Amino acid sequence: MSHNYHGSTPGQVIEPHFSDVTIPPAEDYTIPPIYPLEQALAEKECPTPKDIEDGLPSTLGPVKEHTSAPADSESNPLSDEETYPEGGLTGWLVVLGSFSGMLAAFGMMNTIGVFQAYLSTHQLKDYDESTIGWIFSIYVFLSFFCGVQIGPIFDAKGPKLLILVGSILLCASMFLLGFCTQYYQFVLVFGVLGGLGTSFIFTPAVSAIGHFFLAKRGNATGLAATGGSVGGVIFPLMLQRLFPRLGFAWSTRILGFIFIFLCVVAQFLIRSRLPPRPGQSVMPDFRIFRDKSFAFSTAGVFFMEWGLFIPITYLTSFAMATGAIDATFSYQLVAIMNVGSCIGRWAPGYIADKLGRFNSMIATLVLCTATTVTLWLPASILEPTSPSSVITIKALTITYTLIFGFASGSNISLTPVCVGQLCDTHQYGRYYATCYTIVSFGTLTGIPIAGALLRTTGGRFWVIVVWTELCYVFALASFIFARTCRVGLKLGVKY
Repeated sequence: MSHNYHGSTPGQVIEPHFSDVTIPPAEDYTIPPIYPLEQALAEKECPTPKDIEDGLPSTLGPVKEHTSAPADSESNPLSDEETYPEGGLTGWLVVLGSFSGMLAAFGMMNTIGVFQAYLSTHQLKDYDESTIGWIFSIYVFLSFFCGVQIGPIFDAKGPKLLILVGSILLCASMFLLGFCTQYYQFVLVFGVLGGLGTSFIFTPAVSAIGHFFLAKRGNATGLAATGGSVGGVIFPLMLQRLFPRLGFAWSTRILGFIFIFLCVVAQFLIRSRLPPRPGQSVMPDFRIFRDKSFAFSTAGVFFMEWGLFIPITYLTSFAMATGAIDATFSYQLVAIMNVGSCIGRWAPGYIADKLGRFNSMIATLVLCTATTVTLWLPASILEPTSPSSVITIKALTITYTLIFGFASGSNISLTPVCVGQLCDTHQYGRYYATCYTIVSFGTLTGIPIAGALLRTTGGRFWVIVVWTELCYVFALASFIFARTCRVGLKLGVKY
């Protein structure tokens, strides 16, 4: 090679000598051509998403897999190795299957207030509120706690077997419930059997949606989660009419037959799309709490669920205790709450895809906090001493039930998309299940704590209203901290 800048002619090649550098023989290595990413992509007329994911055209040889920490899925939708269909026939059928599964599982969960009120005045009338509350606390606890193992199994094996097992357990719980007469029997059948069945259905029903949606995940999850609210409207009204006509046993059996149909639909339609990672473990990994944003988010969901199930469980009993609302309408309050929740589970999810998932969650928590202190607290303090006070108590209670139902509906539907935003999709089941393993201890203790407060104060419901308010204040603060860890205090950022 010649160093003449004006050209060269063929001739003897003289290699320059560098005394400081030792060059190994040329046959020992090969240097491939290196191009900048922009230049490489420019050589194609229309680069595909696969080109962008791989970083270089296929003609340049294999590229090492790029690994990084989980990124914000909203700001970098191609951070995952997979692309998302964002719908299609299969994707929306999965949403329909999840809707059906949650109609059974979460519909039962949203009806626990009716069961609590009925059992406290019939089979378990000799037990106090706190003791009866343990039945439903164990149910809610197992519904969420068992996800710590079910989530990783879903990631590795898919949803089919999980939903089959959950369907058998949930339906068996309803059919056996009519035979229960003793306290321990209700604990085993409703609390343990029903809780396990709900968990086996609930976790894969939520996680499967994340395999088909990313940009529209909030909307899709919200639509599926409305199944629980629809069940919370239908089942209380149905049981209210069936209990006096057919009795407790046949009323719950009819509910069991409905569950069979819903679970069959879920079994056929819910599926996963992303293949399991090679060598992926099904054991939970609590090291993910090193992520401060995930840790604060989990704390926020913990306090949120700690407070959420208090009005769901005790609102019917509260209404009957006021003396301003008759027993018939008191049972209907659960349905009214779930009417609001139907809209609340879908609308915030749809808005979250446009304005940010954490932003929407914080906004709905503000609404939960405000309605509890401005509507339910005054209704719990007033005494029905005059016709005007009776009307005021009833109006405050109905307004609170409807607005809180709307605001709290997002507590369930936005949690999966907020948690999913903090991790890669192939880890979605693990993250979501690990979060709810911690949250489950809040659901285990929340209802009995409220019952103990009622017993200690002689049935003064304003005490549990204040407890609910404090739970939501801490939940709101935790989600604000979680958002701050990722994007700071900038209010205009979509996150």
